[in-house]
Amino acid sequence: MGAVSCRQGQHTQAVAPRKQGGNIQGTWARGWKSLWSGVGTIRSGLEELWELQGHQCLHHEPVEPAPLLLEKPACEWPVPQFISLFLPEFPMRPIRAQQQLKIVGLVAKGSFGTVLKVLDCAKKAVFAVKVVPKAKVLQKDTLRQCKEEISIQRQINHPFVHNLGDSWQGKRHLFIMCSYCSTDLYSLWSAVDCFPEASVRLFAAELVLVLCYLHDLGIIHRDVKMENILVDERGHLKLTDFGLSRHLPRGAQAYTICGTLQYMAPEVLSGGPYSHAADWWSLGVLLFSLATGKFPVAAERDHVAMLASVTTHCDSEIPASLNQELSLLLQELLCQDPLHRLHHRHRFQVHPFFRGVAFDPELLQKQQVNFVMEMQETQPSPLESMPFRDFDCDLESFLLHSIPA
Repeated sequence: MGAVSCRQGQHTQAVAPRKQGGNIQGTWARGWKSLWSGVGTIRSGLEELWELQGHQCLHHEPVEPAPLLLEKPACEWPVPQFISLFLPEFPMRPIRAQQQLKIVGLVAKGSFGTVLKVLDCAKKAVFAVKVVPKAKVLQKDTLRQCKEEISIQRQINHPFVHNLGDSWQGKRHLFIMCSYCSTDLYSLWSAVDCFPEASVRLFAAELVLVLCYLHDLGIIHRDVKMENILVDERGHLKLTDFGLSRHLPRGAQAYTICGTLQYMAPEVLSGGPYSHAADWWSLGVLLFSLATGKFPVAAERDHVAMLASVTTHCDSEIPASLNQELSLLLQELLCQDPLHRLHHRHRFQVHPFFRGVAFDPELLQKQQVNFVMEMQETQPSPLESMPFRDFDCDLESFLLHSIPA
């Protein structure tokens, strides 16, 4: 949520110095920082919002344990219209329905919102909650995009999608709750350099099923990349961040230049028209990177320069050392002509690279990704059970004191 039309700043992550070895501590939050876009800067949206309101006093005294999502009583700001603007995607919730949630950690914070790790006391399960100031949404003119993202996620129910758990609003903030994952694909990739072919095959099959599912619903994702794919505790993928997604019926075309530069198809970089086939190009870039440890084309400064590089170099960059079947798959996904790009499910099912693979989510989920499970080291948060009596005030204090500037 809150994605901009062309995420030119994010693509530099792909060419940053790579961390070697099997330890991914310190890098796992990177995917969460790109999740729902805009997360990754030092100053949080809540910090800026409090400055905007001229708030000077923070409550730092220890308080008794209290529920998470209790906001201040009604005050002069924001005005009541700030409630109706976000309906029906973000309904108002009675306080008693929110008392079962407590903050147990801070996942990431940034210029557009804050991602919290919360405990649902009733379900005894951990979730991730994104908190977004309403003022930011209106300031950045992303209200329609924000509501469409929620609308799309409410339609989706797939084992390899990071499904929406709930969404609601308070007087000042929007809340989006999803299941919690401890790491993401980009962090794993940064740690291991390149993946074993068996893992590439499994991940490819899972993502093929997800994209076919979305396209059958008439949804184009438009930002398929490693940072937008979380990894669950058993090593399986969860596609997330539908901030740039839109409804696009079969046969319809789009023209907005959006996405992350190194993953954008040539037809997107050129300003369209383009269709669901653009997602398959992004999958090709992702699989190329997993298998080789590098991107097929280096990052460029803007979409014009990126288009020139993609049309000149992409076809010739597939290493000869790759398995022949995998090379063929990458060639067919990274096809310049979207009409000839591999995209039908049955074409993947009969492809030589997927020989012996059952394109069934239940069967795929039974396969353990051992090297991923071994790398997912978990550390207890020093902020466990931190009490909050007043949501706005205590969350601000939490943000200021939990992470060094």
